Amino acid sequence: MSELDARWRKVLVVVIAAYATGLAVSVLASFFTRGAHPLLVGAVGDLAGTVAVFAFSVAVNNSSVYDPYWSVAPLPLALYWAAVGDGSRARQALVLVLVAAWAVRLTGNCLWRWRDLAHEDFRYREIRGRAGKLYWPVSFVGIHLMPTVWVFLGLVPAWVALARGGPLGLVDALAALVTAAAIVIEAVADWQLQVFLRRRAGPDDVLGVGLWSLSRHPNYFGEVAFWWGLWLFGLAADPTWWWTVVGPLAITALFAFVSVPWMDRRMLARHPAWAAHVSRVSALVPWPSRQG
Repeated sequence: MSELDARWRKVLVVVIAAYATGLAVSVLASFFTRGAHPLLVGAVGDLAGTVAVFAFSVAVNNSSVYDPYWSVAPLPLALYWAAVGDGSRARQALVLVLVAAWAVRLTGNCLWRWRDLAHEDFRYREIRGRAGKLYWPVSFVGIHLMPTVWVFLGLVPAWVALARGGPLGLVDALAALVTAAAIVIEAVADWQLQVFLRRRAGPDDVLGVGLWSLSRHPNYFGEVAFWWGLWLFGLAADPTWWWTVVGPLAITALFAFVSVPWMDRRMLARHPAWAAHVSRVSALVPWPSRQG
C-alpha cells in the first residue's frame, strides 16, 4: 500500500468514526424531544451531531472534518421525516431518491479530493490565521454551526414534502426536473474540474471549457439549484408553507456573497489569467460568455 493510500485510509477512519459518533449522539439527543414536532426533533439531533463532529475536528486539529456534514446530515433527517410523516408515498420516494443521489455523490467527491488529514480547506486556514487563539470558538460558530443552520433551513421544505400534501402534480414534475438537473450539473462540473486538474499544462491555466465556459462556478450553481428543487417539492405538497423559501434564499446568499467572492479572490491571487476570465464569464448562473 502506498503512502498516499495509507493517508487516505486514515482520513476515512477519522471521518467514519466522527460521523458514526455524530449519528449516535443525534439519535440519543432526539430522545429528549420525543413527542415534539418533527422539525424540533430533527433540529436538536442536528445540533447534537454537529457538536460531536466538532469534537473530532478539534481532536485532529482540522476543521475540514466537518466538510462532509453538509451532504451527510440531510439523508438521515429526510429518512426520519418520511418515517413519521403522512405525505404522499410517491412524493416521499421521489424526494428520498434525489436526496440520496445528491448526498452519496457529493460526499464521495468530498472524500475523494481529501487525501490527507494534514490538508485543511484554504478558507479555514485563512480564518485560523486571523482568529489566532480564538480559532476554535470561531470555527465552531462560523465553520460548523452556521452551515448546519443553513442546511437545516434548506431542508425544511423537504419536511413539508415528506410529511404533508396529496398526490403528485405538475409542480412536483418541475421540482423533480430542477433537482435532478442540479445534481447532474454539479456532478458534471466536478468531473470536468478533476479532468482539468489532471491534464492542465501549467499552473497558470484557467478552466474555461464545458460548463466552466458558462459559469465561473457551475458546481456552486448546481448546489444552489438543488435546494431550490427541494423548495419546489415543499411548495407542491403544501403551498401555505411557501415562506420556507427562506432556506434556499439563505443558501443562495451564502454562495453568491461568500463562497463565490472568496474563491474568486483566491483564484485572482494565484492565477493572473483569472481576471480576464472574470470579465467574460458569469459568476454563478450559466450564461453565454461575453466576448473580448
